[in-house]
Amino acid sequence: MCKSTEVRHTVVSCLLAVLLIAGSSYCSEAQLGQAQTTSAPTARSRSTILETSPRAVSWEYRQVQRHLAEGWNTWDVNSVLTQVLLPEGLAIHIGLKHNSARSGDTFLPSALIGRLTPDAEQVTPGPHSWNGSYTDIQISWAGHDWRVQSARDGKELVLLANPLPSRSISALPPTIVFSVNFLWNRPGMTIKRPDYIETRGASGEVLVYCTCTRAIGGGRVEKSKPADDDEDVNIPIGGPYFSADFTKPVGVSTGKRRSLTNIESIVARQREAYERSVTESGKNGPTVDAIETTLGWDTIFEPEGRRVISPVSRIWSVDRGGYVLFDWDSFFASTMAAIGDRDLAYANAIETLRGATPQGFVPNYSRSGGWKTFDRSEPPVGSITVFSMYQQFHDRWFLEETFRPLLDWNLWWAQHRDIQGYLTWGSDGNTEPVNLDDANRGTRLGAILESGLDNSPIYDDVAYSSQSHLLDFADVGLMSMYIADCDALATIADILNKQTEAKSLRERSSRYRNKLQSLWDERTGMFLNKNLHTGQCSVRLSPTNFYPLLARVATPAQAERMIKEHLLNSKEFWGKWVIPSIAIDDPAFPDQDYWRGRIWGPMNYLVYLGLCNYDYPAVRREFAEKSFDLFLNEWSNKGHVHENYNAITGSGDDVDRSDRFYHWGALLGYVEYMEQAEASSSSESAR
Repeated sequence: MCKSTEVRHTVVSCLLAVLLIAGSSYCSEAQLGQAQTTSAPTARSRSTILETSPRAVSWEYRQVQRHLAEGWNTWDVNSVLTQVLLPEGLAIHIGLKHNSARSGDTFLPSALIGRLTPDAEQVTPGPHSWNGSYTDIQISWAGHDWRVQSARDGKELVLLANPLPSRSISALPPTIVFSVNFLWNRPGMTIKRPDYIETRGASGEVLVYCTCTRAIGGGRVEKSKPADDDEDVNIPIGGPYFSADFTKPVGVSTGKRRSLTNIESIVARQREAYERSVTESGKNGPTVDAIETTLGWDTIFEPEGRRVISPVSRIWSVDRGGYVLFDWDSFFASTMAAIGDRDLAYANAIETLRGATPQGFVPNYSRSGGWKTFDRSEPPVGSITVFSMYQQFHDRWFLEETFRPLLDWNLWWAQHRDIQGYLTWGSDGNTEPVNLDDANRGTRLGAILESGLDNSPIYDDVAYSSQSHLLDFADVGLMSMYIADCDALATIADILNKQTEAKSLRERSSRYRNKLQSLWDERTGMFLNKNLHTGQCSVRLSPTNFYPLLARVATPAQAERMIKEHLLNSKEFWGKWVIPSIAIDDPAFPDQDYWRGRIWGPMNYLVYLGLCNYDYPAVRREFAEKSFDLFLNEWSNKGHVHENYNAITGSGDDVDRSDRFYHWGALLGYVEYMEQAEASSSSESAR
């Protein structure tokens, strides 16, 4: 190494050391999972929000987040083509430049699953293991098709990009670009060397290599020439990068230089390990694959809270500034994650509860920047989710972590959503801080949005009181979920020796259980919603009318009528695809618009849980199989996990308002997973 180069390298190292020392206090204070105290900024609206900091978390939960937020994975919400190393925040981005001989050169810097805008990239997600040890994805854009796989080799990362046969629309080949930087304002430096990229972050040095550069003198020399295909490219990015004509496979590796053959071998080994784990699940293989893959691609690192979470999809999160956590959506993500990643299951449940408002309720949503719906909540499924995970993992600390926020939320419903002894939905538009961007606060629509069933026909004729901020509506579904919440939380209180709270919870459960029984209609053979303004019961039926099975409110005789006269009735709910969000004979069913007739994973899941409480094994088995068939139809053919599905055709792609990769769609497969687990348990017991 020449003397001038040595001096320059020493200066760079000293500057980096200063940066890292300056950033060390930040790193020590910002350990993953620890509760943060944020100083109030000058803008009044932001300071109002950020003053309401969440509860401190336990040592056990800090360990959960630290364990999750380690290593290489697709942590960046903005692109499924970016791999990030945590906790450093070092990122390797993959982009593609379309080169036109005349005009129209464009650069694709990122990719998301399910974009529907004109000329958007089309992404077909492949496997994604829980810990990111293997990922596989295909992209089609601007006439180019390619595949990107990633794999872990110990603590190091390899990437393999393969061009796929595609219809050429340009005389020039595309250029693939691998750029390297640090995300989230993390301290670090990146330096382009002649045949590798040198990076240095909080944990030390990481070297990045590409098969598109030639190794000279062992790969760490100062005098060499870049490979012919690693040239300067006109692209709108900053920082060092590799680039190459994308006419053949290209590999990237960290830690040491690897040949393309070596990279392909590592990728093949990790793919085989993933496929073996799926095969070992037997009939549940497709469901395990879908849940692991969907949650894998939807799980991100959220820098504002320094935490790992699984929002419903990246598109929803990017559109809301970086992340969005919906209430029951996130609890259901916890339920599904529990099949393979306990820590991720815990993280989603705990972080959803940590988003609770000062009034004590879990909001409809919380999103980037500290905003949340301070006027409304969403369905209370938290306690049944937490208790089911405790039954699986038996961690007492998890109950201790979640009990208080669950209890506050439970009390809030009885105190703020009770009308004439019934429970209903509402929207308190004057609750501080007021979200001026949300036109639905304090409105009839805002109250309906609290139900999670945004445009359900069951609320078409329901009035909203601007004085009480409530719908004049006794809601069978809400009361059933609330009773189930009381019962599960009372059992948790028993385990934690909180007898006073357990007693109060059972008293609330009994009170609303009696009120719900009053909504039984003998003539119809169903629990019916009641319009409290007119005093009339509504004969419009949806899956929520079956939720008294979930709460064990229905007597055996009532359950028999509900199941035989309604669930299995082909004019109402039974058919090739089950279970529509409004009865087939309802005038709104042909709409097939969102909650107006389409099939939703969470509804099937809650109805299935209700069937598990009664002795109808054949019905439960067929219900699970039908749900699974609907899910498997598009998962096998397209790799889609839909927000909702057409109840007539079984398609999720027929409308724009059905996200192509929304994790709760996998609940349709999860009910079959539960059914198989029940069958396996019964077989073991019989031996």
